[in-house]
Amino acid sequence: MDSARLQSYHQYTRRHGVNRILYILARIFMTPFFLTYFRYTRTGREHARLRGGLIVAANHRSFLDPFAIGGALPWRRPMNYVAKVELFERRWRGWILSRLGAFPIRRGESDEDSVETARRLVERGGAVCIFPEGTRIRSGSLAEPKRGVGRLALQTGAPVIPAAVLGTEHVRRGWRIRPRRVKVRLGRAMTFPRAEDPSRGLASTVTARIWPNVELQWEDLGGLPPMRRAAVIGAGSWGTAVAVLLARGGLEVQLATRSAAHAAEIEEAGENRRYLEGVRLPDPVRVRQASEVELAGLDLICLAIPSGSLPQAVGAIADKVGSRSAMLLLTKGLIAPLGQLPAEYVGERVRARSIACLGGPAHAREAVSGSAALVLGSADADLREQLGVVFDRAGLVCERSRDVVGVEMAGAAKNAAALAAAAAEPHGLNAAGIAAAQVWRECIEHAIGRGADLSTFSGLAGVGDLTATVMAPSGRNRRAGELLGRGTPAAEIPAKIGQASEGLDAVPLLAAATSAAGGDAEALSGLAALIRGEIDAEAWVAGLRRVERSRKAA
Repeated sequence: MDSARLQSYHQYTRRHGVNRILYILARIFMTPFFLTYFRYTRTGREHARLRGGLIVAANHRSFLDPFAIGGALPWRRPMNYVAKVELFERRWRGWILSRLGAFPIRRGESDEDSVETARRLVERGGAVCIFPEGTRIRSGSLAEPKRGVGRLALQTGAPVIPAAVLGTEHVRRGWRIRPRRVKVRLGRAMTFPRAEDPSRGLASTVTARIWPNVELQWEDLGGLPPMRRAAVIGAGSWGTAVAVLLARGGLEVQLATRSAAHAAEIEEAGENRRYLEGVRLPDPVRVRQASEVELAGLDLICLAIPSGSLPQAVGAIADKVGSRSAMLLLTKGLIAPLGQLPAEYVGERVRARSIACLGGPAHAREAVSGSAALVLGSADADLREQLGVVFDRAGLVCERSRDVVGVEMAGAAKNAAALAAAAAEPHGLNAAGIAAAQVWRECIEHAIGRGADLSTFSGLAGVGDLTATVMAPSGRNRRAGELLGRGTPAAEIPAKIGQASEGLDAVPLLAAATSAAGGDAEALSGLAALIRGEIDAEAWVAGLRRVERSRKAA
């Protein structure tokens, strides 16, 4: 679009505002349509009965938002609003939009023409709707606002009405307009002292006061709130690391320990010396005994619990978790007695709004140092984005995946493969390689049968995590495998290494689940027999070599 035509739209809006005839016709037609087809509800309309200039600050979900918000204002109060310049490319559409109150803005740029148009409209006594997010946010919670609304409020001294619209994002599907419920809520007007030329910092400060009131209207309508408060249940090394990361990402965090004595010890030291010595807890982290953590009202609940202890932990919290809380599972393994994946097990027993899991090389000290990359898996796109942003702010490289089965199965598989490699290593590196490869292959085949995506196993959650686990000299699954290969009974291993080994718990369950599904489980079944003490390591390795020879012959 050439600059002359762009200027013509601004000049029309500055002189005329809205074409009254088109505005009245559009409102006569659209209001009954919205009320019936969209079951349109408007709350707080009395707050808009103001004289003089008016600014409406609202979230933005759909092209219908200006019409839904404008319909909540009094009839005598036509509303102008900003719209991306691309909508004005076609002359006929630009003409209609201009007459119905829209004026163009170049998104992502400092558009002084749009700022000047908005200022003149408000100073003339008109109403202008600003979408501080800067673009449409089609799902999830609200985005961070730009400072433009604060600047306009200071330049004009006009009252600002915080507004929210919900449901318009579900209306359009392609060219189809579907009957979905649309709700608008207007809050009480806010006023600020006038400043002719406000600084960027002052404009940002005013925006930061306006936006929480928009979020308040949004949440009152039932919109998804931002993440503010979290609890991490389990104060081992990884649970402590995730608590630190969430705090760095902007959340208030409660870190839950098993005992009051451990909680007091961490609080006094300012760090978890038992499991993550040298890492200071940020101020937003508060340490509590698990029984004292108030779960209702939390936005996120993280379970940093070994797979063997997960049923007990879930049983203790299941009836305390609110329906608007999300769950993040840090468990890598399967859950006895049926060999369920953690997300599947928790999803059947907890009424959380959605569930996510964390995969990849989960080494606590590297994660808090900012040098780690992880995979966040969730079937809920909104939760993936919310949590992903939190971890991004915390300094992690955070991949997002919808393949929850793949991410969780990869975590269980790498534990099993690392355990197998370490147990076979006393019989040679070749034996270790055969053991890891056979166990890994059987786990992948079983995972794909459960609906996992093969690509998950070739990425960070799969091969990446397996490599890190095998190479880590102090990794608990590697240490457990080494002891197992030297003949130490499995029941004695957790006490010797000071922590539970999820590989020891997961392998028998993986072997049983794979066999029950009709899959090849010779390597897993042999490793499970070794864990149960039914065979020794030498017999197990001999069995692995027989399987490898038979595969070559086939």
